[in-house]
Amino acid sequence: MITPAEDLLDRAAAAALSLAADRPWPQIALRDIAVAAGAPFAELYVKADSKAKVLAHLSRRFDQAALNADAGEGAAAHDRLFDAAMARVEAMEPHRHALIAISKSEGLPRVAARFPRTARAILEAAGIEATPVRLAAMTAVWARTLQVWRDDEGALNRTMAELDKRLKQMAEQLAKVGAGF
Repeated sequence: MITPAEDLLDRAAAAALSLAADRPWPQIALRDIAVAAGAPFAELYVKADSKAKVLAHLSRRFDQAALNADAGEGAAAHDRLFDAAMARVEAMEPHRHALIAISKSEGLPRVAARFPRTARAILEAAGIEATPVRLAAMTAVWARTLQVWRDDEGALNRTMAELDKRLKQMAEQLAKVGAGF
């Protein structure tokens, strides 16, 4: 069940994406997001007092897509990871233009700060414990996958190929250090 706070944050996230598709992110204020979401500013401010908090909620919603992925009973770890990561990419895809615009204006350090949370969601969705070394490896895989996704318009063939390649490399490297799955 969606709580009123989640509904408000979902509306704010959708409004932020809509606004970012049309205007530069730095020119959008939290008040603009509240107006576009049809929410009283004070009510939104209590739930998210910055655009960064709206984006964090949005990121959690995209992570939820990964957590909801189901590779099927008995699928290999690679396939489970691939399906979870691609579920998140596919959730982001309709918002490509806005997400790229936001990430460019936010800068790499801010964007990359959210990568470990997503990497953990992908690992956990695949039923793989997010140990520190696995989390670091999956974070690197996710970062590279997003880098390719930004330039991969269309059927996501390059993104899927890159993810597949990086997951295989990750499994090989983790096995070498005794942290395989």
